[in-house]
Amino acid sequence: MDTRAIALQFAKRMVGHRNALAGKADDAMRVQFALHQAGSALEDQQDAVRQAAGKALGHWDGATSEQFERRSDRLVAQIRATATISTEAEKVVAGASSALVTGHTAAQRLIDEYVAKAAALLDAGVASGSRAALLKAVAAAADLEPRYTRESVRNVRLVKAELAEAKRKLRALERKIEDDGVADPRVAQRRGGGGATRPSGARARKIVSAARGEIGTRESPPGSNRNPYGPTTYWCSSFATAMWRKAGVDIPVLPFTGDVYRWGQRHGKAYGNGDLRQNVRPGDVLLFGTGPQSPATSKHIGIVEKVDGDTVTLIEGNSGDRVRRNTHQLSSTKFYGGVHP
Repeated sequence: MDTRAIALQFAKRMVGHRNALAGKADDAMRVQFALHQAGSALEDQQDAVRQAAGKALGHWDGATSEQFERRSDRLVAQIRATATISTEAEKVVAGASSALVTGHTAAQRLIDEYVAKAAALLDAGVASGSRAALLKAVAAAADLEPRYTRESVRNVRLVKAELAEAKRKLRALERKIEDDGVADPRVAQRRGGGGATRPSGARARKIVSAARGEIGTRESPPGSNRNPYGPTTYWCSSFATAMWRKAGVDIPVLPFTGDVYRWGQRHGKAYGNGDLRQNVRPGDVLLFGTGPQSPATSKHIGIVEKVDGDTVTLIEGNSGDRVRRNTHQLSSTKFYGGVHP
């Protein structure tokens, strides 16, 4: 009788855990290697752009050469930022790989320990020559399995928690790199110089019209944060970005208000609270609070419907559990900035 083979049959769930972790560890290592290669390639590209621009400028004088130099420097900076994010992502994936390898090792240890104990019980049953003793040994081996399987499940849960955290970090890095002008050249075409780029009148009218059409829409049930614009969470930002998307703005639905401001910074469309009167236009969003760092500092958001001197009328999602129109003083103590669509 092959007692180890019988013990392994009892350990089927643990074997499944081990195999799943092994497969994911291989995938993570391949991703880590790809990110390492991407970071190295971007660093090489950064040097190539700098050298090529230097050669071109060595034989070129005049105003257009200065403009070319500025654009070249901006491209190098964008490539450098992308390479840095790639390196950060590689570190995150390396952490996930390490967690998977550790989890796989722990799963294998549990299998080895269980199989050794179960096989010893079965061997003793076989050696006794008694059918009753053998059946008792089989029952004892079967009874031993749930304790080891529970520990294996806990091990898998710990690894899953590590992977979920890695996923969160990678999504944050993805938001940093999204539409950075290198990965998506359309952004470079949309960006102007100097200050924030203002929206077209037609786009602003579409945004305001879309937002007005939602006034009165409530979350259901009240107090639940369930809404038709994004995930079940505070949804003022989901509403604002959903209305922008309706009007053709190339922005994801962003549930956190601070991410809208950061999107504006990346796309040359954000402005601070020192420039509210000069910059704010219908169709913009205004950000309540002191800065984009966290929900404690970036508290709320609204779409600008109209501006009248020092007052602004906003259409706001998640205002009293619904979409509604509110009027505010255009104050730097209330708003930390705004973003053009």
